[in-house]
Amino acid sequence: MTQVAALAAGRSYKETLLEALDLRPGQTALDVGCGPGTDLGGLAAGVGESGRVIGVDQDPAMLAEAANRMADRPWVELRDGDAHALPVADGSVDRAHIDRVLMHVADPAKVLAELRRVARPGCVIGLAEPDWDTLVVDSDDLETSRAFTRYTTEVAVRNATIGRRLPRLAEAAGFTVDAVTATTPVFRDAGLADKILGLGRNTRRAIDAGYMDESRGRAWFASLSEGPFVASSTLFTVVARA
Repeated sequence: MTQVAALAAGRSYKETLLEALDLRPGQTALDVGCGPGTDLGGLAAGVGESGRVIGVDQDPAMLAEAANRMADRPWVELRDGDAHALPVADGSVDRAHIDRVLMHVADPAKVLAELRRVARPGCVIGLAEPDWDTLVVDSDDLETSRAFTRYTTEVAVRNATIGRRLPRLAEAAGFTVDAVTATTPVFRDAGLADKILGLGRNTRRAIDAGYMDESRGRAWFASLSEGPFVASSTLFTVVARA
């Protein structure tokens, strides 16, 4: 997560999303699936010491890292909780943020309904999710590249097309969608892409699942580091209000 955020495209969409939240001193901001606290600092700076930031996550290791990072900002509160049943009072949040979390949850619509429950009238929410159907990896073996994307969308990622669905789901939850944008990071480093996109790991899994012939899949993965490398995937952001 930190590596993705550090990429130029990652910084761009995060900065744009944070700006769109229009944070004000004294507000209460919520980060659902806050992870290691990647975005908590920006939220904390926006609401200031007179405000409050609530970070929710269900992974103890992530919460521990977030607590370490936010130790000097006592107005940031971390809560252990499930995004489907947020440990947050009704109508208590002025701003809310979800970044690359809905692709993993069991029921994205229920999470957004929970977000609507805790939102005050006029609350602004910022959502960012990839659409893994847009994943492309350049290779002379186009068929295997396509098989890798099929495995990613059909098996590896629970809600692989959540990016394109964000506006519809947000409106169904009772929010008014103000803006929809798309960002497409391009990876030129095969090693970095392997870490972020799970190329090697998911190639092995795709072979085991029958999406790729073993010898062809191994040759495809090996070839990715032998010459110029290009891969990309599109991430959608939505800004909406209660």
